[in-house]
Amino acid sequence: MPRFAANLTMLFNEVDFLSRFQAAAKAGFRGVEYLFPYGYDKQQLAELLDKHQLEQVLHNLPAGNWAAGERGIACLPDRKAEFQDGVGEAISYAKALGCRQLNVLAGIRPQNADPDVVLETLHNNLRFAAKALKDEGIKLLVEPINTFDIPGFVVSRTRQVLAMIRELGCDNLYVQYDIYHMQRMEGELAQTLQLQLPHIAHIQLADNPGRHEPGTGEINYSFLFSFLDRIGYQGWIGCEYKPKSTTVAGLGWMKQYQ
Repeated sequence: MPRFAANLTMLFNEVDFLSRFQAAAKAGFRGVEYLFPYGYDKQQLAELLDKHQLEQVLHNLPAGNWAAGERGIACLPDRKAEFQDGVGEAISYAKALGCRQLNVLAGIRPQNADPDVVLETLHNNLRFAAKALKDEGIKLLVEPINTFDIPGFVVSRTRQVLAMIRELGCDNLYVQYDIYHMQRMEGELAQTLQLQLPHIAHIQLADNPGRHEPGTGEINYSFLFSFLDRIGYQGWIGCEYKPKSTTVAGLGWMKQYQ
């Protein structure tokens, strides 16, 4: 049976962020994730998790100036110190929230930057983060993101993350597999999930086109959920989609799995 986590950045936007924990629990979720916790007091977030009996499944490392369009700094050659400081901050929050895995957003390739330098920077930062997180018992995840939604994003296919896992030799580095992003970039969802299951620590979902809830697009989620059960996936599935109307009105797809 799939375990669904509400992405509180995308879902329950009908209420303010701190009220979304209660809304998620009321809707039947037992896990939550979101992009960033850093604008909130970690103890306040921990108390909300405890109060509503929710598990913090995932959040991201700091990713630069999100409002200005940055989508990660791990590949930026001139931001190494900022990235390393962010790793420490992320660990501090993860420990307070009981979160056992963190995602790193690789970032958008800078214009006119040497591709080899960008890749070397990313690799060095991943080595640093993987070791620091491993020392704390936390997994480091890398998410490929489609280049239709974020042009220039440096990691856009599953095979890129797998190649980095092999090349860097980090046993604490995993794939965050977003079904929506990978449907847009490569397809072959079921085969990839089955073949690479040992390297996939977390899955996220949204339908395509539109990035709305399951059942609104072309992806056969009923099949995929059964398939994930058959191949033995034990992790969470983060619901990182844009509700087509209100969040609660769009949750009918999930009822058969509760």
